[in-house]
Amino acid sequence: MSDPAEADTGTRPARKRAQISSKLQAANRRADVIGALRRARQQLPGDPSFGDPLSVTGPGGARAVARAADKIAGGAPTAAREIGFGALQVWQAGLERIGRGRGTEEVTIVFTDLVGFSSWALTAGDERTLELLRKVAKAIEPPVVERGGQVVKRMGDGLMAVFSSPDRAVRAAVAARRNLAEVDLDGYTPRMRVGLHTGSPREIGGDWLGVDVNIAARMMEAGGNGNMMLSSTTEAALRPETLLELGVTVKPYKRPFWAAPLSGIPDEIKIFRVHSAS
Repeated sequence: MSDPAEADTGTRPARKRAQISSKLQAANRRADVIGALRRARQQLPGDPSFGDPLSVTGPGGARAVARAADKIAGGAPTAAREIGFGALQVWQAGLERIGRGRGTEEVTIVFTDLVGFSSWALTAGDERTLELLRKVAKAIEPPVVERGGQVVKRMGDGLMAVFSSPDRAVRAAVAARRNLAEVDLDGYTPRMRVGLHTGSPREIGGDWLGVDVNIAARMMEAGGNGNMMLSSTTEAALRPETLLELGVTVKPYKRPFWAAPLSGIPDEIKIFRVHSAS
């Protein structure tokens, strides 16, 4: 017969490990811990939003690992997830600092998406949603190609494109927005926000990555409910006659006091908004 005291001694370490594991799991999901880690990431090098869909799109070591990590975590906010993305954020920033995140060719990057599209699609149904996306593609993609742009990828209701010059990119974006204003599906006309940034991202396998891609994506985010936004590098590189010919003006963007600050944009990069001159 076994001694009950010996059996109890054998189960104590197992109970202790289970208690520790339970406490760690609870801490991993605590909102205050996750919030503290997110605030800490603001002080780290690189994009503190690294880990969201915009920042991990495309190839590259850090991005591929980030996508795999997010799948393992199931996308749920946890402390471990924030720690992991913090490490990958620093890794990506390091690659960019030593040149592996930047290329040698200057291009203008354009991001677009439709405002409120997901909410509309939920009630519209699959057939009408597909019909609208086809109409949108016919409205916005030809201006990109006609002005020498390259559609890098389509992302549901938006796209990413690159141009050899900011003037071509702005001309394409303005034309696309004007075409889109004529799209109508049973009384619904979609609105599109656009972000442009000029820089030297790195091209790998037909895709582009690096900090400049992230900045262009954040410019689009600043577009809110359907505006067209430029980074200060794009604005500075534009020829004045381009804006005159298009009938638009560019003015510094002032963030509304209730709007959350945009992360992932270096301090030296300013945001400009494109306005119709009429």
